[in-house]
Amino acid sequence: MKKKVVSAISGLAVGILASTVFFGNFSTEQTQSTAAAKTNAEKVYVPFGEKDEYYLFASGGHSGQMFIYGVPSMRRIRTVPVFSLDSATGYGWDKHTKEMLGGYTWGDLHHPAFSETNGEYDGKYMFATDVANSRAAVMDLKTFTVKDIINVPNTSGPHCAAFVTENTEYLFLPTRFSVPLGNKYESLDDYSEKYRGVMSAVTFDEKKQKLSIAYQVALPPWSYDLSDAGKKISKDWAVITTYNTEEATTNLEINASKEDRDFIVLFNWKELEKMVKEGKYDNVDGQKMIFPEKHKGAIYLVPVAKSPHGVDVTPDGKRFIASGKLAPALTVFSFEKAFKAIENKDFVGERNGIPILRYESVMEREVNPENALGPLHTQFDDKGMAYTTMFISSEIVKWDPNTGEVLDRVPVQYSPGHAVAAEGDTVSPDGKYLVSLNKLAKDSYLSVGPSHPESMQLIDISGEKMEVIQSAPVDPEPHYGQMIKADKIKTIEVYEKDEKNPNAVYNQKDARIVRKGNEVHVYGIAMRSKFIFDAKAKRPDVIEVNEGDKVVIHLTNIDLDEDITHGFAINKYDINIEVQPGQTNTVEFVADKPGTYPLYCTNFCSALHQEMTGYLLVKPKQ
Repeated sequence: MKKKVVSAISGLAVGILASTVFFGNFSTEQTQSTAAAKTNAEKVYVPFGEKDEYYLFASGGHSGQMFIYGVPSMRRIRTVPVFSLDSATGYGWDKHTKEMLGGYTWGDLHHPAFSETNGEYDGKYMFATDVANSRAAVMDLKTFTVKDIINVPNTSGPHCAAFVTENTEYLFLPTRFSVPLGNKYESLDDYSEKYRGVMSAVTFDEKKQKLSIAYQVALPPWSYDLSDAGKKISKDWAVITTYNTEEATTNLEINASKEDRDFIVLFNWKELEKMVKEGKYDNVDGQKMIFPEKHKGAIYLVPVAKSPHGVDVTPDGKRFIASGKLAPALTVFSFEKAFKAIENKDFVGERNGIPILRYESVMEREVNPENALGPLHTQFDDKGMAYTTMFISSEIVKWDPNTGEVLDRVPVQYSPGHAVAAEGDTVSPDGKYLVSLNKLAKDSYLSVGPSHPESMQLIDISGEKMEVIQSAPVDPEPHYGQMIKADKIKTIEVYEKDEKNPNAVYNQKDARIVRKGNEVHVYGIAMRSKFIFDAKAKRPDVIEVNEGDKVVIHLTNIDLDEDITHGFAINKYDINIEVQPGQTNTVEFVADKPGTYPLYCTNFCSALHQEMTGYLLVKPKQ
């Protein structure tokens, strides 16, 4: 019996051994893969109670919004409305934001830029431009709300902005589309003579939180794509890429690609500023306009490969990098060589009165990564290494601007347009992370039908080799982004009391309704869990007006607690606004529909949120 048991156990052991030999997987590949995946997961994992190291501000393109992500988690934190209506926050319905939007309902937000101090992001403000309706905006980063929007005259589509100078002296707004000055009607047959590509120099008054136009420059009638401001030795200069220097007016895919090269506009903004002070400008529709044909100096042209997209200044300010969208090579230009060429008047002609510098006199080297196609935009790390998006070959290429040596490359999914590095546009990038802003997602995520999201991929660039460690879908369309250290931004949690504000009410007993002719002014409060519009009324949460009255409601949120935001909506009146803790917000409308209309809080604020209601009663005309 004992022998049989031993024999059975032995047979079982042999069977297990045999099955392991024939069917087992002795490869360490799976184990290594799991370990690597866990490592990547750990790199992007931010435990509850801890915060991300960086904010990522991604342009929302034709959504007109700004998308805020945390890095490295790549969690979407907030969508901030800028150029478009947003019913979630009432943006475009309250008095202030409605006036800022100026009747527009959408925008095309491109190329955000932080305010800077000594070439570093200072965490105070974010600027952005609207290609669709020729506007620029400024966002206060204490509250992540837009403070001002300016309409830019004589221009049409500030695509290659925003970019700011080293101490936010100016926000320059070149234009994508050339149009006649004042957007007047002119025949396209007269394009070269009557059309202009105007660049605007915009200033920001931090005390008043207002944008204004200092002067404009009537550049040739070309398309202006991307731009960057100089740093350190080049801090008084800036560069802009151009295309359609052929001045074609139809079928640009062919007609704007006839010549071998386009140009980079190289200009000295300090010299332009001096010209304006000396009166060297024309007055055009109330704007100080510099015409390069008349007002010589400060602006030069550098030949570059056909149809360039990005132009990017290295952190040390010594070089700028650009390349044609369909070219295989990247070109490194030298500011110092350009300054010398200008000093020696090493020109090969001019366009519209602007001297053209000799290409060989400004170019430092051409870099041609093998089989890499479609270079668009370059970012930098803490060692000064460059990272360029390759749209056609769907990859990021890492290379050394000092030597042209290609150091690494990593595929992304798919067709990256821009990339954004941690503190990447400053004089001292961090060198930890790069986000590839991909134009196409294709099969990357669960299908939601024919319309796909775009894709953002987080790349670890802290070592010699790049590694994609996270992928996140994003709404259309991240044209560009900025990544800033989280501790640079100092937000507020509650608005401070403003006792000087005549519209604010901080005590329940002061809530009141005042009639001024056919205007009704409501000075009310919102608190958990009720509205008070008239403290002395039988029903303090009711507003009663006459048909045809203009109604102005000033509502103060007196819940001075973090994250207790109230909403205010009127049923069937198409009205909703948001009132953040301590804030006073105003909404105006005409009571043109007689009847009974419930009003309620739209932001969940307490256990009795459902009970936070009232009525708008509109008496019909007799």
